[in-house]
Amino acid sequence: MISLEEAEIRSAIIKAMAHPVRLMAIEFLRSGEKPFSEILALFHRDKSTISKHLLVLKEAGILSSRKSGADTVYSLLVPCVTDFFGCVTAVIENNVRRQEICLCKGKEAAGEGPV
Repeated sequence: MISLEEAEIRSAIIKAMAHPVRLMAIEFLRSGEKPFSEILALFHRDKSTISKHLLVLKEAGILSSRKSGADTVYSLLVPCVTDFFGCVTAVIENNVRRQEICLCKGKEAAGEGPV
């Protein structure tokens, strides 16, 4: 079992990723470093909002950045962080299967027969 301190550290990292814009930015950077201008182009949000999201990820130790001319280039510090997404997808798929089973059982109980 992990200690409370380790759980708090893990929680802070997961919390840093817990926003759709941040998840999308991480996924986008999976293929390699990208300039801020390319990351910004993914979203219909203003520059300062995207910068703040990237800063949260950088402060959590998920991203790094470097200047390249007038642009800033971002990359994943630990690319395996995207492995977490596969696990989350597995949970989603499992939840969908459970809901489908419940729906089928509900229809059978209502006399609608198997689906």
